[in-house]
Amino acid sequence: MVVLEQESPPAAHWSRGQYEALFVTANSQPQSERFAWIAENDSEAPEALAFLVARRVQAEWELENLVVAEAARRRGVATRLLGEFVAQVRAEQGRGIFLEVRKSNQSARALYRKAGLEETGLRKSYYSNPAEDAILCRLSLY
Repeated sequence: MVVLEQESPPAAHWSRGQYEALFVTANSQPQSERFAWIAENDSEAPEALAFLVARRVQAEWELENLVVAEAARRRGVATRLLGEFVAQVRAEQGRGIFLEVRKSNQSARALYRKAGLEETGLRKSYYSNPAEDAILCRLSLY
């Protein structure tokens, strides 16, 4: 996951520790309400093609990061991963999904619109390295 994220400039950049915390448990309980979905190829040596990280915030879910390997882009991997995520949120009767996306990230914005998310607002100078506005997106389910 770390390698994929580092190879994707528009991705949200997290520390290795933040990724490791996704899989650490204390007393058999997850340390957070974060979840990861990973898409792999079907070869004898499985390789991660994409991942999605989200967190539950009561009855809502925040999509925090969605990254697709360059070789797997434009093949429907992100669409399938996002579809699985939305299905999981629906199955758990989540009320909605929200996220922020770089204003310049037109491919991600198109993916989110295709999945039914609406652009609902703007956060000025939300991102750094480089500084950029964030577009707020939301999908209401119930």
